Amino acid sequence: MRLFKDLWTKLFKKHKDEPWLDYYSREERKIKFTTKSIYNYMVDEVGEDKDYIALNYFENRISYNEFFENIDICARALRSYGVKEGDIVTICLPNMPEAIYAFYACNKIGAIADMVHPLSSPEQIKFYLKESKSRFLFLVDFDYEKFEKVLEETLVYKTILVSPKLSMPLGLSIGYTLTRSIKTKRPRMNDSDYMSWKDFMIKGINYSKEFKANVKKDDVALILHSGGTTGTPKGIMISNYSFNALAQQSGVNVIDVRPKDKIVTILPIFHGFGLGVCVHTPLCLKVETILMPEYDANRFYKIWKNDKPHVILGVPTLWEGMMSNKKFDKVDMSQLKYIVSGGDYLSIPAEVKINEFLHKHGAHVNIAKGYGMTESVAATAYTFPGTNEPGSIGIPMVGNTYKICDPETGEPLEIGKEGEICVNGPTLMTGYLNNPKETKLMLRKHKDKKIWLHTGDIGYIASNGVVYYTQRLKRMIVVSGFNVYPSMIEEVLESHEAVKKACVIGVPHPYKMHVPKAFIILNDGYKDSSKLKKELKELCKNKLAVFSVPKDIEVRKELPKTLYSKVDYKKLEQEEKEKEK
Repeated sequence: MRLFKDLWTKLFKKHKDEPWLDYYSREERKIKFTTKSIYNYMVDEVGEDKDYIALNYFENRISYNEFFENIDICARALRSYGVKEGDIVTICLPNMPEAIYAFYACNKIGAIADMVHPLSSPEQIKFYLKESKSRFLFLVDFDYEKFEKVLEETLVYKTILVSPKLSMPLGLSIGYTLTRSIKTKRPRMNDSDYMSWKDFMIKGINYSKEFKANVKKDDVALILHSGGTTGTPKGIMISNYSFNALAQQSGVNVIDVRPKDKIVTILPIFHGFGLGVCVHTPLCLKVETILMPEYDANRFYKIWKNDKPHVILGVPTLWEGMMSNKKFDKVDMSQLKYIVSGGDYLSIPAEVKINEFLHKHGAHVNIAKGYGMTESVAATAYTFPGTNEPGSIGIPMVGNTYKICDPETGEPLEIGKEGEICVNGPTLMTGYLNNPKETKLMLRKHKDKKIWLHTGDIGYIASNGVVYYTQRLKRMIVVSGFNVYPSMIEEVLESHEAVKKACVIGVPHPYKMHVPKAFIILNDGYKDSSKLKKELKELCKNKLAVFSVPKDIEVRKELPKTLYSKVDYKKLEQEEKEKEK
């Protein structure tokens, strides 16, 4: 099917202004996005196949029958406490079945699920809860002690404490209790502000009143959190329509996925990529969703060995860890249908290295790349055979339109010209919570009367419709009036056999304003030396313009990471500012 499409594309190109449309069939281009609620769409897609496995949590396989039953009980329990349509419920849980039940239960009764990172700081959780005016909270039990005091400063009146061990098989549950749970501080049993998950679910079992939510497609269904393009925390409001559209788009792009296939969901559910692409999409496709609440190298290896997943999505750091784990030397990956990298830029040297690793282990596919941002739920572009060119981010997903605009004037640029990536499509956010000013900066009405998301990313569209990401607009370094893109320097540095990972930032300079500085991690067997740094600078001189050559190269054992496992270049910039002071 895909080979026929590729041949058709080469022979009959019809869309000069939107060349990526040639990769989709007429039926795919006419896709109609559902107006159902998130919960109802998922249930309808599963249909009569309720005996299929929905979730796999540490080998505890949960069928759709059990899955739907738990969602219904959770929904009834929420209703028993007066949670109604439009209320905001905060879910601060890792990837575990109870978190998924809570998410769909909220949607079933018309409440809004506010997805929050369990590793947030007390000040962050206080900000999120105050911003959303949330009054009901699902909290992982080991966070109780950390958040106990700040919760008193919020409007939350009921907190449901949930342990990661609840859905584990008995042996693992006992092991978790002895090693971790026994050390967890909990509130007094008579504290009316807190309740265990089990007691909460009993309330749902005993709630017999009938209820029906009138959920509309444009109603806000969930809130995700991001720093956006300015770095300040923002709540991103996503509608039922947008979230479901992502699942429908993804279904078109992964045409080889079949019901009962398996996906590893390691990307967190408080992130659009994790919740939208790695949970909602596979559940709608009747794919067994293997949940990992945290990254564990041994657990990750066992899943590959025992479950033989067909689909896995992750960030570049995940692939680095997989390739450096010697246990993977004998893992057979021949069953793999899709392996997708997103969340951060994947350099060409890293892409080549991963593909060599996959083929060595029997895989018949290359790593695909996805591109998007939380303001568009997760993904807006994706690569598949025929579009998966090295360094590219693929083509706009069906239903999406891309254009490149001049960052200064906002005027659209011709195909092939470099500028800011702008996106129009069904998955765009409703807006930022309580922040109309920032919303207007991100969502802008153009002369064509359409609303366009200004991503803050620089890139270009090739003549064949394939999109290339160049650099984050805010990361661009101006050296003596010349634009320097850190990702290009990082790519050159990582092409050297000694360099495992590189991150480049701009540091102050007396007359050039800023110059690039590189931070690198070395591969095993290599040591920091002036000879090596000189060699790396010479490599940059041969590959880059002279003003792009790093003034300094600093070797580190590790680079700082954000909560989403991206390299935290902002922290490196802050460290350099402190040095200047």
